[in-house]
Amino acid sequence: MMYQFNLGEHHVHRSLFHSLRMQASFALLFAVALPLGLLMLFNGSEVWKALTTQTSLAIASLAAGITLVGLRRVSGYFGAVVSRWILPIYGTAFAILVAGLVFLRIPYSSVLLGISFLSSLISFYVLSALMIRGRQATCYLVPIGRAAEADPDWNLRTIYLTYPRVPADPNGIMIADLHAELGPSWERVLTEAALMGRPVYHYTQLREAMTGKVQFEHFSENSFGALVPALAYQKIKRAIDIVASLLALPILLPVMAVIALVIKVDSPGPALFRQRRVGYRSHFFDIIKFRTMTVTENGEDPKVSITREGDLRITRVGHFLRRTRLDELPQVFNILKGDMSWIGPRPEAVALSMDYSKGIPYYRYRHLVRPGITGWAQVHQGHVTDIQDIEDKLSYDFYYVKNISFWIDMVIALRTIRVLVTGFGAK
Repeated sequence: MMYQFNLGEHHVHRSLFHSLRMQASFALLFAVALPLGLLMLFNGSEVWKALTTQTSLAIASLAAGITLVGLRRVSGYFGAVVSRWILPIYGTAFAILVAGLVFLRIPYSSVLLGISFLSSLISFYVLSALMIRGRQATCYLVPIGRAAEADPDWNLRTIYLTYPRVPADPNGIMIADLHAELGPSWERVLTEAALMGRPVYHYTQLREAMTGKVQFEHFSENSFGALVPALAYQKIKRAIDIVASLLALPILLPVMAVIALVIKVDSPGPALFRQRRVGYRSHFFDIIKFRTMTVTENGEDPKVSITREGDLRITRVGHFLRRTRLDELPQVFNILKGDMSWIGPRPEAVALSMDYSKGIPYYRYRHLVRPGITGWAQVHQGHVTDIQDIEDKLSYDFYYVKNISFWIDMVIALRTIRVLVTGFGAK
């Protein structure tokens, strides 16, 4: 059995339907076995020998496998509800694979692919429902250190252990502050639990999973070696940024031309403005945006650089551009230049970054990755200015730096669509 933080429901599960073996069997049953059985029922038992049948089943099983891996990966991130990801992941994987068949002119059965698509899609939603209904595991907390301060708002089923013992519950999960002085008795209990195959987790792992933030209390516990982003993925991410930008430019250039014209008609001044920001590895660069205010500045004055709620400097067109995030479009040129990425912590004006660095320890560690047009903090917080909100934003940024991967970028990209539609966090 595997354990899983089902963060969308704020539960911890250890049920049969969270087992990789069960999920893989479930996916193959509905992606391959059921469609093939229906085809053989109507077209005869020899149909499985046809090349079109074998090709179609291979594509169906591969799409189901990619979807299963994707769902298991994204479900581990804060707020990721499995059911919301089924259609985007499965639909995308299936479409790309079928497009590959068409491009390579490999024969396939459109009927079989259609049956498999519908069957698999329904099965993933059924599996998601069964996972939610699965048995909720209990977290047994060792009442020493920070583990004794678990947040009740997490809505977890928790029991504080009153004396050193391994709980009789075979599905229980043990949580302890492994940096605290636990003493020989508790250390023996945790060792015994691990030998029995029980999950034993450091308290900060639970906290990060339930909040989507990394918090730093002491420098010695930060493990910055673990926070250095995966260099291999960063190179892949850079290649994706370049390809995506080049593909997007033919679409974005006409849109940007229209926006620039509207800005010029709406208020006097240039359509674009540049502002000095702090970027990758603390290097300065000039960010390019559409002008949304009557007054612009170069980012060297922290008081002027902050945009407040209802800021009178924002123009009529500026309000719309900010709400829809269209003012960020020119940053595609920053991405091509290498100053930014599509996804990453938002770059701050130089003056603000210097100001925050004075009051917030470890602030500059957010510059371990390239800044982005959208990021983990933006899809959770929106635009913030208060020092407490900045500290929370830093915690979100560090969560991204620590967990940077294709899957968290995918989560952010799809959540950004919701932000664009709702205007969440705009100022």
